[in-house]
Amino acid sequence: MTGALAPVKPLTALDRCDRCGAQAYIRATLPVGGELLFCAHHGRQHIAALREKGADILDESARLSKNPMHAPDGER
Repeated sequence: MTGALAPVKPLTALDRCDRCGAQAYIRATLPVGGELLFCAHHGRQHIAALREKGADILDESARLSKNPMHAPDGER
């Protein structure tokens, strides 16, 4: 064992919230192993308690507020 952390893979559209099944934007990696995935809504509900328990949080919910890509004129 080298002590190096494994790289965290970004969340994709295939990752689903463990609570409701919506697209996941938050990953909580638990100190005892395993992970929980949450949509932005449920992540906000549980993130403080998970941090208190030592979970490592990957929060990609900022992607929700980015401007969507627009098709060039004539390709709509």
